[in-house]
Amino acid sequence: MDDLLLVGASGLAREVLAVVRQLGSHRVVGVLDDDVALHGTDLDGVPVLGGPEEEAGHPDAQLLLCPGGGYARRALADRLGIVAGRCATVVSPGADLAPDTRLGEGTVVLAGVVATTSVQVGAHVVLMPHVVLTHDTEVADFATLAAGVTLGGRVRVGEAAYLGMSASVRQDLRVGTGAVLGMGAVLLQDLPDHQTWVGVPARPLPLRAAGATA
Repeated sequence: MDDLLLVGASGLAREVLAVVRQLGSHRVVGVLDDDVALHGTDLDGVPVLGGPEEEAGHPDAQLLLCPGGGYARRALADRLGIVAGRCATVVSPGADLAPDTRLGEGTVVLAGVVATTSVQVGAHVVLMPHVVLTHDTEVADFATLAAGVTLGGRVRVGEAAYLGMSASVRQDLRVGTGAVLGMGAVLLQDLPDHQTWVGVPARPLPLRAAGATA
Protein backbone atom coordinates (compact mmCIF):
# COMPACT_ATOMS: atom_id res chain seq x y z
CA MET A 1 0.00 0.00 0.00
CA ASP A 2 1.51 3.32 -1.12
CA ASP A 3 1.61 6.41 1.07
CA LEU A 4 -0.46 9.35 -0.19
CA LEU A 5 -0.37 13.08 0.57
CA LEU A 6 -3.41 15.21 -0.27
CA VAL A 7 -2.37 18.72 -1.32
CA GLY A 8 -5.12 21.18 -0.46
CA ALA A 9 -7.42 20.84 2.58
CA SER A 10 -10.57 21.14 0.49
CA GLY A 11 -13.95 19.50 0.16
CA LEU A 12 -12.48 17.58 -2.77
CA ALA A 13 -9.75 16.27 -0.46
CA ARG A 14 -12.42 14.92 1.88
CA GLU A 15 -14.20 13.22 -1.02
CA VAL A 16 -10.93 11.69 -2.20
CA LEU A 17 -10.17 10.52 1.32
CA ALA A 18 -13.54 8.76 1.51
CA VAL A 19 -12.88 6.95 -1.79
CA VAL A 20 -9.35 5.94 -0.81
CA ARG A 21 -10.61 4.54 2.48
CA GLN A 22 -13.27 2.59 0.61
CA LEU A 23 -10.72 1.22 -1.84
CA GLY A 24 -7.98 0.55 0.68
CA SER A 25 -5.57 1.52 -2.10
CA HIS A 26 -3.38 4.02 -0.24
CA ARG A 27 -2.36 5.00 3.25
CA VAL A 28 -3.13 8.73 3.54
CA VAL A 29 -0.31 10.06 5.70
CA GLY A 30 -1.20 13.73 5.68
CA VAL A 31 -2.74 16.81 4.13
CA LEU A 32 -0.74 19.84 2.99
CA ASP A 33 -2.18 23.34 2.76
CA ASP A 34 -0.97 26.94 2.60
CA ASP A 35 -3.34 28.04 5.37
CA VAL A 36 -1.11 28.12 8.46
CA ALA A 37 -4.20 28.19 10.69
CA LEU A 38 -4.85 24.61 9.60
CA HIS A 39 -1.38 23.33 10.39
CA GLY A 40 -1.49 20.94 13.33
CA THR A 41 -5.21 20.30 12.90
CA ASP A 42 -6.76 17.38 11.02
CA LEU A 43 -9.03 16.80 8.05
CA ASP A 44 -11.43 13.94 8.74
CA GLY A 45 -8.85 12.34 10.99
CA VAL A 46 -5.79 12.97 8.77
CA PRO A 47 -3.22 15.46 10.10
CA VAL A 48 -2.52 18.71 8.27
CA LEU A 49 1.26 18.60 8.28
CA GLY A 50 2.18 22.00 6.83
CA GLY A 51 2.44 23.78 3.52
CA PRO A 52 2.63 22.14 0.10
CA GLU A 53 6.43 22.31 0.03
CA GLU A 54 6.48 19.80 2.88
CA GLU A 55 5.95 17.15 0.19
CA ALA A 56 9.72 17.24 -0.36
CA GLY A 57 10.11 15.53 3.02
CA HIS A 58 8.04 12.59 1.79
CA PRO A 59 9.80 11.58 -1.44
CA ASP A 60 8.26 8.11 -1.48
CA ALA A 61 4.67 9.29 -1.06
CA GLN A 62 2.36 9.85 -3.98
CA LEU A 63 0.55 13.17 -4.25
CA LEU A 64 -2.96 14.17 -5.21
CA LEU A 65 -3.72 17.82 -5.95
CA CYS A 66 -7.06 18.70 -4.34
CA PRO A 67 -7.95 22.34 -5.09
CA GLY A 68 -11.39 22.38 -6.64
CA GLY A 69 -10.48 24.63 -9.58
CA GLY A 70 -8.35 23.54 -12.50
CA TYR A 71 -6.25 26.70 -12.63
CA ALA A 72 -5.40 26.26 -8.95
CA ARG A 73 -4.39 22.64 -9.54
CA ARG A 74 -2.23 23.66 -12.50
CA ALA A 75 -0.56 26.44 -10.51
CA LEU A 76 0.17 24.00 -7.70
CA ALA A 77 1.63 21.46 -10.11
CA ASP A 78 3.91 24.14 -11.57
CA ARG A 79 4.90 25.44 -8.15
CA LEU A 80 5.88 22.01 -6.88
CA GLY A 81 7.56 20.98 -10.12
CA ILE A 82 5.63 17.72 -10.17
CA VAL A 83 7.18 15.07 -12.38
CA ALA A 84 5.55 12.10 -14.10
CA GLY A 85 4.83 9.21 -11.78
CA ARG A 86 4.52 11.31 -8.61
CA CYS A 87 0.73 11.61 -8.48
CA ALA A 88 -1.92 9.01 -7.75
CA THR A 89 -5.06 8.47 -9.81
CA VAL A 90 -8.19 7.73 -7.77
CA VAL A 91 -11.29 6.07 -9.20
CA SER A 92 -14.34 5.32 -7.09
CA PRO A 93 -15.54 1.71 -7.21
CA GLY A 94 -18.93 3.22 -8.00
CA ALA A 95 -17.74 4.55 -11.38
CA ASP A 96 -18.61 2.67 -14.57
CA LEU A 97 -15.74 3.10 -17.04
CA ALA A 98 -15.41 1.16 -20.29
CA PRO A 99 -12.23 -0.94 -20.47
CA ASP A 100 -10.75 1.36 -23.13
CA THR A 101 -11.14 4.52 -21.01
CA ARG A 102 -7.84 6.36 -20.63
CA LEU A 103 -7.18 8.37 -17.47
CA GLY A 104 -4.25 10.70 -16.94
CA GLU A 105 -2.15 10.82 -13.81
CA GLY A 106 -3.59 12.67 -10.83
CA THR A 107 -7.19 12.42 -12.03
CA VAL A 108 -10.10 11.91 -9.63
CA VAL A 109 -13.23 9.99 -10.69
CA LEU A 110 -16.06 9.93 -8.16
CA ALA A 111 -19.08 7.64 -7.78
CA GLY A 112 -21.60 7.33 -10.58
CA VAL A 113 -19.31 8.58 -13.36
CA VAL A 114 -19.97 6.78 -16.65
CA ALA A 115 -17.57 6.60 -19.61
CA THR A 116 -18.95 4.61 -22.52
CA THR A 117 -16.25 3.89 -25.13
CA SER A 118 -13.07 5.49 -26.50
CA VAL A 119 -13.08 8.20 -23.83
CA GLN A 120 -9.81 9.98 -23.02
CA VAL A 121 -9.34 12.00 -19.84
CA GLY A 122 -6.19 14.00 -19.19
CA ALA A 123 -4.08 14.57 -16.10
CA HIS A 124 -5.32 16.21 -12.89
CA VAL A 125 -8.94 16.20 -14.09
CA VAL A 126 -11.80 16.06 -11.57
CA LEU A 127 -14.98 14.21 -12.52
CA MET A 128 -17.58 14.75 -9.82
CA PRO A 129 -20.46 12.31 -9.16
CA HIS A 130 -22.70 11.19 -12.03
CA VAL A 131 -20.75 12.79 -14.87
CA VAL A 132 -21.52 11.06 -18.19
CA LEU A 133 -18.88 10.94 -20.93
CA THR A 134 -20.12 9.31 -24.13
CA HIS A 135 -18.19 7.86 -27.04
CA ASP A 136 -14.98 9.44 -28.35
CA THR A 137 -15.04 12.32 -25.89
CA GLU A 138 -11.75 13.92 -24.81
CA VAL A 139 -11.21 15.94 -21.63
CA ALA A 140 -7.94 17.87 -21.37
CA ASP A 141 -5.66 18.29 -18.35
CA PHE A 142 -6.89 20.18 -15.26
CA ALA A 143 -10.53 20.34 -16.40
CA THR A 144 -13.29 20.12 -13.79
CA LEU A 145 -16.68 18.57 -14.51
CA ALA A 146 -19.15 19.15 -11.68
CA ALA A 147 -21.84 16.71 -10.58
CA GLY A 148 -24.30 15.60 -13.25
CA VAL A 149 -22.50 17.01 -16.31
CA THR A 150 -23.41 15.15 -19.53
CA LEU A 151 -21.26 15.24 -22.68
CA GLY A 152 -22.45 13.95 -26.03
CA GLY A 153 -20.21 11.99 -28.36
CA ARG A 154 -16.97 13.44 -29.70
CA VAL A 155 -17.02 16.45 -27.36
CA ARG A 156 -13.66 18.14 -26.69
CA VAL A 157 -13.17 19.85 -23.32
CA GLY A 158 -10.18 22.19 -23.14
CA GLU A 159 -7.50 22.51 -20.48
CA ALA A 160 -8.67 23.91 -17.13
CA ALA A 161 -12.26 24.32 -18.36
CA TYR A 162 -15.02 24.21 -15.74
CA LEU A 163 -18.47 22.75 -16.42
CA GLY A 164 -21.04 23.47 -13.72
CA MET A 165 -23.52 21.08 -12.15
CA SER A 166 -25.93 19.38 -14.56
CA ALA A 167 -24.61 21.21 -17.61
CA SER A 168 -25.06 19.42 -20.95
CA VAL A 169 -23.01 19.60 -24.14
CA ARG A 170 -24.32 18.46 -27.52
CA GLN A 171 -22.23 16.02 -29.54
CA ASP A 172 -19.31 17.22 -31.71
CA LEU A 173 -18.79 20.46 -29.81
CA ARG A 174 -15.74 22.02 -28.17
CA VAL A 175 -15.54 23.68 -24.75
CA GLY A 176 -12.52 25.95 -24.94
CA THR A 177 -9.43 26.23 -22.78
CA GLY A 178 -10.26 27.92 -19.48
CA ALA A 179 -13.92 28.27 -20.46
CA VAL A 180 -16.78 28.10 -17.94
CA LEU A 181 -20.18 26.59 -18.62
CA GLY A 182 -22.73 27.51 -15.97
CA MET A 183 -24.91 25.23 -13.87
CA GLY A 184 -27.74 23.64 -15.83
CA ALA A 185 -26.59 25.22 -19.09
CA VAL A 186 -27.23 23.50 -22.43
CA LEU A 187 -24.43 24.07 -24.93
CA LEU A 188 -25.49 23.91 -28.59
CA GLN A 189 -22.43 25.54 -30.18
CA ASP A 190 -18.70 25.72 -29.51
CA LEU A 191 -17.74 27.66 -26.38
CA PRO A 192 -14.64 29.82 -27.10
CA ASP A 193 -11.53 29.85 -24.92
CA HIS A 194 -11.74 31.77 -21.63
CA GLN A 195 -15.40 32.72 -21.96
CA THR A 196 -18.27 32.09 -19.52
CA TRP A 197 -21.58 30.95 -20.96
CA VAL A 198 -24.84 30.31 -19.11
CA GLY A 199 -28.47 29.46 -19.79
CA VAL A 200 -30.62 27.31 -22.06
CA PRO A 201 -29.42 27.45 -24.73
CA ALA A 202 -26.09 28.68 -23.40
CA ARG A 203 -25.01 32.18 -24.36
CA PRO A 204 -22.09 34.41 -23.28
CA LEU A 205 -22.55 35.88 -19.82
CA PRO A 206 -23.24 39.61 -20.23
CA LEU A 207 -20.54 41.89 -18.90
CA ARG A 208 -21.74 44.52 -16.44
CA ALA A 209 -20.95 48.07 -17.43
CA ALA A 210 -18.40 49.94 -15.32
CA GLY A 211 -20.09 51.59 -12.36
CA ALA A 212 -23.30 49.61 -12.75
CA THR A 213 -25.20 48.85 -9.58
CA ALA A 214 -27.26 45.81 -8.68
